[in-house]
Amino acid sequence: MMFVKEESEEDVSEPEACRIKHEEQGEFVEKNENEESGEAGEKNQLQNGGKHMSCSKARQKDIKKRIAKKYFTCTQCGKSFTRKGGLEVHMRVHTGEKPFTCDHCGKRFRQAVHLYDHMNIHTGEKLYACDQCGKSFLWATVLKQHMHVHSNEKPHSCHLCGKRFSCIPNLKVHQKIHTVREHVCCVCEKAFNTVLGLKRHQRIHTGEKPYKCSHCDKRFNHSTHLKTHERIHTGEKPYECSHCDKRFSWSVNLKIHERIHTGEKPYKCSHCDKRFVHSGQMKTHERIHTGEKPYHCSECGECFRNLSSVRHHTKKYHSK
Repeated sequence: MMFVKEESEEDVSEPEACRIKHEEQGEFVEKNENEESGEAGEKNQLQNGGKHMSCSKARQKDIKKRIAKKYFTCTQCGKSFTRKGGLEVHMRVHTGEKPFTCDHCGKRFRQAVHLYDHMNIHTGEKLYACDQCGKSFLWATVLKQHMHVHSNEKPHSCHLCGKRFSCIPNLKVHQKIHTVREHVCCVCEKAFNTVLGLKRHQRIHTGEKPYKCSHCDKRFNHSTHLKTHERIHTGEKPYECSHCDKRFSWSVNLKIHERIHTGEKPYKCSHCDKRFVHSGQMKTHERIHTGEKPYHCSECGECFRNLSSVRHHTKKYHSK
């Protein structure tokens, strides 16, 4: 479409252009006004097949109404889409249609991109790698959640107790603590929010340890305990201090270490005002007040407040 612009002899410096653009989904009107012009009566003319049309405000409103009518709206929930294809994909949410099928396991999906991501399970291809520790993942969403480990970012908080989490699934699991616990252990009657929580707990009673270290013969009753243990063999330290770049194998060690930089001492002695970075330090200190000496020398029976004192005593008096 060609545009013809006519300017009057009285004012040639402040034009106003209007154009009509035909697209697949309707007509798009763009109005470009010269901000310096203070006159509201400026007019331009548009040539279409040799005919000039006045681009008045009334004309623009009429075209905008026609554009609005061409949005594709879901009859089930009222959600609107600019493309017919977008509406068709959305309607599968309501109809339950899943036209894309996995050739390996038969699982079906609403969108081709979901099938593509699912196929990584069968191929084992981990396309998404962390640039901090090199760990690879099957899906970009899992990598995004993993990155919170390095940033210590916990954007999701529980509205009942304020506890924060790095990802929504962990928050949802936590929130069940505040609800009624329906799953009860038949041995000790301890209650759990989920069947999985009960199943993990029952391994304490059965002694089952289904997770075996690939480097040694040690076994574990929980998969996360196995992953944590294997870092001893691999040397992996995915948790990095944001203050000094020191790295740690376990998040709890990072958390304790960072208190050196922040000066945080969350543990206070119940007998005096002294505060500590670590709960273990506080417990050892409180034995000064209570007189408790839980550690004893195997050679002479002398008791001590902490294990390091036992080792020092043994080395000094009983070593040959």
